[in-house]
Amino acid sequence: MSEPTKYGIIGCGMMGQEHLRNIALLPNTQVAAIFEPNAQMQADSAKFAPDAQFVDSVQALLAVDGLDCIMIASPNFRHVEQLEALAAQNPLPVLVEKPLFTSIDDLKRVEDFAANYPAPVWVAMEYRYMPPIAAFLEEAETVTGGIKMLTVREHRFPFLEKVDDWNRFNVQSGGTFVEKCCHFFDLMRLTLKSEPVRVMASGGQDVNHLDERYDGETPDILDNGYVIVEFASGARAMLELCMFAEGAEYQEDVSAVGPNGKAEAFVPGPGRFWPEHLGAAPVPKLVISPRDPKGPEERDIPVDPTILEAGDHNGSTFYQHQKFLELVRGERDAAEVSLHDGKMAVLMGLAAQISIAENRMVEMSELA
Repeated sequence: MSEPTKYGIIGCGMMGQEHLRNIALLPNTQVAAIFEPNAQMQADSAKFAPDAQFVDSVQALLAVDGLDCIMIASPNFRHVEQLEALAAQNPLPVLVEKPLFTSIDDLKRVEDFAANYPAPVWVAMEYRYMPPIAAFLEEAETVTGGIKMLTVREHRFPFLEKVDDWNRFNVQSGGTFVEKCCHFFDLMRLTLKSEPVRVMASGGQDVNHLDERYDGETPDILDNGYVIVEFASGARAMLELCMFAEGAEYQEDVSAVGPNGKAEAFVPGPGRFWPEHLGAAPVPKLVISPRDPKGPEERDIPVDPTILEAGDHNGSTFYQHQKFLELVRGERDAAEVSLHDGKMAVLMGLAAQISIAENRMVEMSELA
């Protein structure tokens, strides 16, 4: 057997540990080195990567011999500086968690990095790889006869606790519509195969985190809202987000409508949050509804239980890692989720945040 593909991991909090569990499911792989400054997260991570060497800085990680690739799963506001560190010291193939950046002030740095980095970069947009979403993407254009309206709805639990509570403040997370919703803006672009032109949003912080204080400061992250995006193709998309609706059967649903019919995907939330007294967790579904002849067709899209057990994202983290590994091993030519994709998803989120803050429609040309 050939040498295992060796990963260096930057950041092993909740999401980083999900990446560790999924890398462990891939054949002939090894997590060789980890940079994680939090002692408790180090201890937790060692359970999933018992052979990993723990180091005390990004620079020390990048100096470890024999690494084949890097996974960045650190807090959002660290991503750009850590990508720049790779470029300066050891430009390996990298899978970087979303969002790619958190502020419009980072845009030039990201573009400079993209223009000069010599190795492949894959932006981690897990939602593309959820089996019901993947099935939806395969069918939607044909079923609808050309998508005119696209709706993404997420009704979920509040933001979970993260190390040092970094996700409670816009300045560190980028804001809810960047941190949480860049996934959905990426799905909009991918589904419609078009670029956004303008964004209009309404949202607020009405329920969550209002009684929390960190160094005397109240969290400022939004917990609900609507976003409408107009695309160059003439299609429209809408996002409906509510982060105090975890009692719902399905956490996400996505629908596309065109002259010939409608396609819908339904995705349950993490199985560990499903109440035991309700029995088995809901099964993901794809629903196809032609206009003629009328009659919805409902299909279950089950996920392998072992893969489902490895994370909170309906198996998508595993399927994403499978493809990234192919890239690292030279079995595919390019990242499926490019730096441009990551950049546009963030810019759409920033446009939504601006629209809410300034009570106006935002032209994408203002940001790009």
